[in-house]
Amino acid sequence: MKRISLLLGLAFLLAACGGDGGSRSAEATAASSPRVSGVLSTRQAKQLFGGMDTGSRQSPAAYGSYAKGCAAGQVQLPETGPTWQAMRLSRNRNWGLPVTVDFLKDLSRIAARQPGWNGLYIGDISQPRGGPMLTGHASHQIGLDADIWMRPANRLNLTQSERENISSISMRRSNGAFTNDEWTEAHRNIIKAAASDPRVARIFVFPGAKVAMCNAEKGDRSYLRKIRPWYGHHYHFHVRLACPRGMSGCVDQDPPPRGDGCADAQQWVNNILNPPPPDPNAPKPKPRRELTMADLPAQCAAVLSAN
Repeated sequence: MKRISLLLGLAFLLAACGGDGGSRSAEATAASSPRVSGVLSTRQAKQLFGGMDTGSRQSPAAYGSYAKGCAAGQVQLPETGPTWQAMRLSRNRNWGLPVTVDFLKDLSRIAARQPGWNGLYIGDISQPRGGPMLTGHASHQIGLDADIWMRPANRLNLTQSERENISSISMRRSNGAFTNDEWTEAHRNIIKAAASDPRVARIFVFPGAKVAMCNAEKGDRSYLRKIRPWYGHHYHFHVRLACPRGMSGCVDQDPPPRGDGCADAQQWVNNILNPPPPDPNAPKPKPRRELTMADLPAQCAAVLSAN
């Protein structure tokens, strides 16, 4: 029934877009249908994008922002390569824009030069056509985000079953205030190489790791600006690429604040060790509203309807 419902929804979508199976360009289709009409516009976008098995046969393009968008012309990171393995294959989230897949291959070759590492275990990148995910991430919607496991990839012959069942390794101690004994110089070198790549806009990692990298760096500190402390991110680090030049539909995040960000990371650590008292006037957090097709850029209807 779920598959039938999805196909019916896409049939309505094709009709709303003047659907022709994807022979028209995304821009032309979006122009003929600025918004998905009727009831489909209120459907949860994650159900539609989460039901896509393959990328769209379109020119690579990101539409919208990291947490509210979609991606055309994505390519699949091969399940196994000379210096990487994609994990959790059942999720079908090893898709990204070509620039992202190229970056991951490049970084995996750097990782393979580290002691005890033969490459990288790659976690979630994006769904085949991006968009909101059925479970988990709020971001990873435009094919420019990727999660890289902290677990050293010392074996690159994991079976599909092993990739579903083994877990990464946590690097944190004291709730993320410090790194633990699993953290090595190799972790620092790999994250530094990622942050030094001009394609990268940000890297998210737990606060203790950022402070450890700040304390260890004795040379050029400019790359540290891109490494941002964030909740979780102790089993993996999250790489976010900048919008590729000329991709006008892609919305970049504001640049990180000036400086190396080390004082800010230390404040995160201080707050973990000595939590500030709760603010009685702070508003209660609101539950996150599920995105509908009407919330996404108009081009996302064409991305869904293509081929």
